Amino acid sequence: MSQARALVMVPAELRLFLRPGRRGGAVPAAVDGTSSLGHVVESLGVPLTEVGRLLVNGEPATAGYRPGTGDVVTVDAMRRPQPLASARFVLDVHLEALARRLRLVGVDAAYANDAGDDVLVEQANAERRVLLTQDRGLLRRRKLWLGAYVRGARPDAPLLDVLDRFRPPLVPWTRCPVCNGHLSPAAKAAVEPVLRPGTRRTYHAFSRCQGCAQVYWHGAHSKRLEQIIKSAIHAVGNPASE
Repeated sequence: MSQARALVMVPAELRLFLRPGRRGGAVPAAVDGTSSLGHVVESLGVPLTEVGRLLVNGEPATAGYRPGTGDVVTVDAMRRPQPLASARFVLDVHLEALARRLRLVGVDAAYANDAGDDVLVEQANAERRVLLTQDRGLLRRRKLWLGAYVRGARPDAPLLDVLDRFRPPLVPWTRCPVCNGHLSPAAKAAVEPVLRPGTRRTYHAFSRCQGCAQVYWHGAHSKRLEQIIKSAIHAVGNPASE
């Protein structure tokens, strides 16, 4: 007896999650009458965090629907921008560069380089943060309230992907790239003890992190940072932040 199968229509935006050799638009999937539609979709490699509308035979369906043989399932990618009640994120250990860039543009981005998967899920749930990761297995955790797969490997691509998906409000130069704390203006006299002689002579405007006390100023590296900020503002269409 042949195995019961449904046909799952996967859009181009989600085919990166399919196994090699199964990256066409129509993918046959085994069904048993008891497994949920969400389970069937994830068994193909597509995390439900990346899925928007689900249709079965042209009709809206929930992830809890139990597909049967012959069903035609249409999977839509999550629509962008994806609305959030509060744009707050936590990032896995492999996304340190993205965490720093998000903080640079003023987005609340929690990160620790020693946080395990269980800790990340607990923090995301407790603080209602979106878990950002490139670990598909982590996104399939049943306990996780909300997560998102980060696309892009080159340095600036992940930042632009997150901004395109969530369109968070940007407030550049207000968060510490190191610890995510808030920055506040600091008088030069107050920070002079930690400045090198050349910095004391050349710069006069400073800010200090309220969390870790790190001191910042717009030095020679600021041109590159300004370009990152400019690209971010353009990505979210947020001229008020310029």
